[in-house]
Amino acid sequence: MSGRGGNRPLTAAGAAEARALAAHLGRQPIDAIHSSPVRRARETAAILAEPRGLTVQEVPALDEVDFGDWTGRSFAELEDDPRWRDWNEMRAQTRVPKGENMVEVQERAMGHIAQAARGMAGRVVAMVSHCDVIRAVIAGFLGLSLDNLLRFDVSPASVSRLAVSDHGTTVFNINGLPA
Repeated sequence: MSGRGGNRPLTAAGAAEARALAAHLGRQPIDAIHSSPVRRARETAAILAEPRGLTVQEVPALDEVDFGDWTGRSFAELEDDPRWRDWNEMRAQTRVPKGENMVEVQERAMGHIAQAARGMAGRVVAMVSHCDVIRAVIAGFLGLSLDNLLRFDVSPASVSRLAVSDHGTTVFNINGLPA
């Protein structure tokens, strides 16, 4: 679990996925790009921003889940931890040891999206974040319990499209991948 720890760069495969995503998005209008402060997200955002001449805005609200004591541990290491099982079954109620719970993650990310929608009404903002953060946002806008986050996937370098306005939010697609 890399989480916020290590600040590792994109792997070669990750950079290739980001370039494929940039090509997939092609000339679709993007007026601003907001990114998690985690290095791999910032590097992905930079690949999307470069052909458009945009500057990436680093946004702490889009940061990875704070995995606390689990940061840097493998899934195999966590397998026998009852808190890990609770986390995967009851995300709405479970806090990562010395880390965040998903309600906090959802509130900070959705709060930023609402603020961006008000400040940039009518414009397209690409936001680069992390699987669980994106899942929490989608669940929130669809009215799903955070306990259901593992019922849909969000792959690296995928696109989930939302339209946010004063009239509500529409989720157009989840986990769209470049062909």
